[in-house]
Amino acid sequence: MSTSLILAALLAQQSDPEAVASQALNAARQPNAGDHHPEDSRAIVITSVRRNREDVLGGVSVLSSETLAREVRSTIGETLASQPGVSATSFGPNASRPIIRGLGGDRIRVLTDGIGSLDVSTTSADHAVAINPLTAERIEVLRGPAALLFGSNAVGGVVNVIDSRIPRNEPERPVHVDAIGTLGSAADERGANLTVDVPLWSKLVLHGDASWTKTEDLEIGGHVLSRSLREQARASTEPEIRELADFKDVLANSAAEQSELAGGLAWVDGALNVGFAVSRLDNLYGVPVRYSFDPSIEAEQVRIDLKQTRYDARAEIPLAGFVEQLRVRAGAIDYRHDELEETGEIGSSFFSKGAEGRVEAVQRTVDGWGGAFGAQYLNRKVRIRGEEKFLPDNRQRQTGLFALQHLDRGALRLEAGGRIEFHRLTAREDGDLGTPAVSRRFTSFSGSVGGTYAVGAGVRAGLNLSYTERAPSPDELFANGPHAGTQAFEIGNTEFGKEQSVGIEATLRRAAGPFTFAASLYHTRFGDFIYLAPTGEIEDDLPVYQYRQSRARFTGFEVEARAEAGQAAGVDWSLEGVADYVRATVRNFGPAPQIPPLRLLGAVEGRRGSLDGRLEVEHSFAQRRNAPVETETNAFTLVNASLNWRPLPERPELTLGLAANNLFDVNARRHTSLLKDYAPLAGRDFRLTARFAY
Repeated sequence: MSTSLILAALLAQQSDPEAVASQALNAARQPNAGDHHPEDSRAIVITSVRRNREDVLGGVSVLSSETLAREVRSTIGETLASQPGVSATSFGPNASRPIIRGLGGDRIRVLTDGIGSLDVSTTSADHAVAINPLTAERIEVLRGPAALLFGSNAVGGVVNVIDSRIPRNEPERPVHVDAIGTLGSAADERGANLTVDVPLWSKLVLHGDASWTKTEDLEIGGHVLSRSLREQARASTEPEIRELADFKDVLANSAAEQSELAGGLAWVDGALNVGFAVSRLDNLYGVPVRYSFDPSIEAEQVRIDLKQTRYDARAEIPLAGFVEQLRVRAGAIDYRHDELEETGEIGSSFFSKGAEGRVEAVQRTVDGWGGAFGAQYLNRKVRIRGEEKFLPDNRQRQTGLFALQHLDRGALRLEAGGRIEFHRLTAREDGDLGTPAVSRRFTSFSGSVGGTYAVGAGVRAGLNLSYTERAPSPDELFANGPHAGTQAFEIGNTEFGKEQSVGIEATLRRAAGPFTFAASLYHTRFGDFIYLAPTGEIEDDLPVYQYRQSRARFTGFEVEARAEAGQAAGVDWSLEGVADYVRATVRNFGPAPQIPPLRLLGAVEGRRGSLDGRLEVEHSFAQRRNAPVETETNAFTLVNASLNWRPLPERPELTLGLAANNLFDVNARRHTSLLKDYAPLAGRDFRLTARFAY
């Protein structure tokens, strides 16, 4: 019997009292069922302006708490990897950052409620993002011009993780508890997350949360090394090298243990909300081995011991007059990670200290005209000690002024936004407290203008033009040393100018009714695009790569659709589909590196009474259009299934979930991963999740 028939049979066996079915189905369709922070699933927040998804220029995805319960993984990258236009760096199971529309690193901003993570995940693919997806209430992904208001280095997109650590609402009960427990088979995963909100007295709410996850080495679907590397290993005259071709089933040195504690306090009085939160993250994880085919070079088994303390504050103050709300948001971090040798000795240490703040004024909408404007400031210091010191001590300061305005005229909605930034980047030798060795200043401008028009039957068509200037990152300017994460000796260029881009995007969207869809077609031309290119030289036993600038162009599309397919066998059925593709070329270099291939994803969902299920098939095509330094990546197909049960009709927030990912144990490798030839994705993984809210 096929998986879909089994799913239908299980659903059809459930009793069908009309009231029970209606209550469970309505609860399931709410994005935060059982939560005391209800949200409109069609609404997202951009610079404090709450808008429907169909009104946002560019692509947008919102993962509600219900979707997160099914999709959440230990990293932000893997949690979002099935969203339209999104892939992941997949540097093993513990370090995976989002790649959006073929762009990653410093061109993607990963935020917590509008404030950056301020870690060192953009400097190397083996550095994890210091944000725990288990604590997220919802995640918003912005692609296209709307992302630019969070900074010129958000040209690729924005991932905004929204949590409840600074409470926004008073709990309806004396104590609100939300608990999640997870078991996963592929890495013997055990995880738990507990959130508690307590009203101390009228309008003052105390929050606390704790999470813990532990995994063993990851089970994979076949060989550790890709076919081309296995052939290379078998051709060796050294027995220990030939043995590498037979490594399979388990990804060595991929175990991890992560824990986080957080507390917050907020004053909640209607639209007035003032509070703060403190969190502590500890993450010890292994980096999969990049095996050497030179018997004189021993492959390293490195573990990374990450520790971060984060401080957050928020104030939302209602006002009268032209400005209806003032929003102040600030965050500061103290970050460190040590890269541990097999003996436990510290090989290198990375330190980051920084703070970021935003002040936003939300305008009162008058006669269809509204918007927001504000300012943002970032100050961050990074230093490296030890063997992997490829960057000098550096400091990044950035001040930005931004505005977003919109005008509604019935079927027509116009929007314009702009941002100007002032950057200062400095680098100095270790311990030198005098004049910086290098100092660069940049002034960058980004802007967009566009609109949407209702073309009938709930469908809106949109067109947007954008222009962006991005200042080079500290890595691109100051790098000069061996970088183990990329297996390269990297050299920056302190004479770089700004990177410019001009983009156009057309959208077509229908967000209500039994059939909904969203389609985006975009084209972006870059001037002085910054990229890493091999020089052919060798330094410290590593190939030398130098940052260069050239013209580039990125063209792609994203399509997603959902249809309510009616009822059969007593089950309410729905269908989903996603397709995305990007083609990128750098002048005088060739295809850009780490560009995901064409991808198709289809799913069927069924709901009846207290049960809902999903069967999903994702096909990633082969990537043969490779950068000069890349190997080809084969196609793969992943089949996933999940079943959720709400055993108590009167408490639909109690949910038991069973999921089976990569059902056929496929050996899958993402082209976006620098480690793809050494570390495939997880093999067959059965996951059991229990969630309870009170």
